[in-house]
Amino acid sequence: MAMRAVSVAVAVSDRKAAAKWYTDVLGFHVVDDDPEHWTTIAGPRSRFLIHLCEVAGAGKKPPKSELGNTGILLFTDEPFARACARLKRRKVKFSMRPRKLPWGWVAKFLDPDGNEYWLQPEPGA
Repeated sequence: MAMRAVSVAVAVSDRKAAAKWYTDVLGFHVVDDDPEHWTTIAGPRSRFLIHLCEVAGAGKKPPKSELGNTGILLFTDEPFARACARLKRRKVKFSMRPRKLPWGWVAKFLDPDGNEYWLQPEPGA
């Protein structure tokens, strides 16, 4: 049996505002929107979905147990330093500035709700 991951839920305080941030700042697009509960987004050319889940009700902060290191790794196909500089110009808060580790380049950044994402260059790019 073959399985593949297709989506992950990320806790947000306001899914409409979160979707706007992900589209305007990261260049993602809205895939689907349920008027009562969730919005799904995806990166360019990606079939993997991020389910923006309003866990506390519109405008209310999600419980701290729902926020933090998502473990989601994003690859960029543009030069890594340029991608990080673009995010910085868009006022993205880095929880770990870009750095070269023995195995390669990495940075971590936060969405407006405090969810943390890892960013690395696309392998082979």
